[in-house]
Amino acid sequence: MKPSKLQDHLRRCHPDKTEKDLKYFQTLKDKFQKRPTLDRMFASTSQRNDDGLRASNNISLLIAKSGKPHTMGEKLILPAVEEVLKTVLHKPASDIIKRIPLSNNTDERRIDEMSSDIESFLCNYLQTTHFSIQLDESTLPDNAALLLAYVRFIMNQEIYEELLFARTLITDTKGESIFHVLKDYFIEKAIPLSNIISVATDGAPAMIFTLFLYEGFYDTNMLHLWDTLCYFCFSEIVDHIQMRNEGYKDLEIAERSYYPVFFSKKQQE
Repeated sequence: MKPSKLQDHLRRCHPDKTEKDLKYFQTLKDKFQKRPTLDRMFASTSQRNDDGLRASNNISLLIAKSGKPHTMGEKLILPAVEEVLKTVLHKPASDIIKRIPLSNNTDERRIDEMSSDIESFLCNYLQTTHFSIQLDESTLPDNAALLLAYVRFIMNQEIYEELLFARTLITDTKGESIFHVLKDYFIEKAIPLSNIISVATDGAPAMIFTLFLYEGFYDTNMLHLWDTLCYFCFSEIVDHIQMRNEGYKDLEIAERSYYPVFFSKKQQE
């Protein structure tokens, strides 16, 4: 407001204050700014609740990093915090403990959200960079087969190795099933298969991809992987043939019989 209009407003609306000095108006301003409000009345309580939620999230993150069960927060951490507050700080623990939600469901939800964010970031990055992948097949206590995939890539001039996914092999653990699980995941996350520059396995018969898996890589225009897979996988295949004793007397016979089957398309190209 212009000074002239402000003076006119003061004369018309507040004639009793026209003769007041500057200090009077400064006092009015200070009183107005320091008046009680809802935010000020509940600021301390709100801050304590926010601190409790922040502590709860940080504890959930620690549980996720340690790989411990979700119930650890409610069954171990909260009782430990309560004991420290009572024994060392000599403060009532009930008011503080009730502001830190660490139930099993709460921890599980937060850890799932964290893992979802991490997976989303990782998949988005893998869409734009080359990486190597390692596959491993494991068995759960209920005899369910689990396929684990790890990726290694370079980001910010540093090498990182992360777990990409862990998925159940519903039907069997053959190379065909393994390849379909891997391919379906890459399609779901929009990660180009051509970004894979090398593949490593543990050497198990099902994990060396078998002939069908090689065909799958061939059909997906991933010929650049042949140079990475050929020597290792072929040696594993030959060893497996010899162990099964399928009538091949020595390595030379096995090589002559199986090598053309596995690499005929490669030679034709």
